[in-house]
Amino acid sequence: MHFLIYPASNGFNSYFDKDEQSIGGLKNPPPVDKELYNVAILFDVLGLALGFIISIEFVLMIFIYGMISKAYSHPSIRLKKMPILGWLTAGIFQGYFTFLLSYIAIADVSISSTNQWSIHFPGILSTLLLLGSYPMTQIYQHDEDAKRGDITISQRLGILGTFHFTAIAFLFASSGFVYFFYSEFSSLLGILFLVVMSPVLIYFSLWYLRTRKDLSNADFQSTMRLNFISSLALNAFFAYLIIS
Repeated sequence: MHFLIYPASNGFNSYFDKDEQSIGGLKNPPPVDKELYNVAILFDVLGLALGFIISIEFVLMIFIYGMISKAYSHPSIRLKKMPILGWLTAGIFQGYFTFLLSYIAIADVSISSTNQWSIHFPGILSTLLLLGSYPMTQIYQHDEDAKRGDITISQRLGILGTFHFTAIAFLFASSGFVYFFYSEFSSLLGILFLVVMSPVLIYFSLWYLRTRKDLSNADFQSTMRLNFISSLALNAFFAYLIIS
């Protein structure tokens, strides 16, 4: 997923987006050409082939994920022009759907064996987390998206509205995760989740205050810092969970 499927999706969408300003992890993206498209397709094929080591069901889910992700930027569909549908699609398939396909691979079970609330609930929370964070990844791209005629959920919300929306979504998602870890593991783990994620809240709050004074602070560099801090915090928490 991380070395083939995600890069394939990113490369495919970058080929059709042809971004000239900061995008994803690139402050100054280079011009794209057909080679990027070909490599993206090659990565997809390799990812699907390796998926057969796990199961045909897993391969089918990866294929569905790949097709949905490509619909985000492909000109024949371009979900990026549909703010609500694009936002929901990204949140559901990068959250709940990816959680399920990862679960059946790691637990070595079929999808029919996942009919437990203890499995579906964290999947739903993953989607809620994505629905909140996704608009933040678009907050610095308003001009670039508008130039191509794309309409994102962040554009609809506005810069400060994106901050407000993300804060509310994170509040619900974090509360849900605390409840999940408390009920499935221990109260200590629920508290630890909040402690580990506190640097994200602190940075987000300080960034919000700076942006209230000057909207230009909703920039690429600040967004990448938020992504880095939140990724580091979440991975540290789950690394502890695995070890413990």
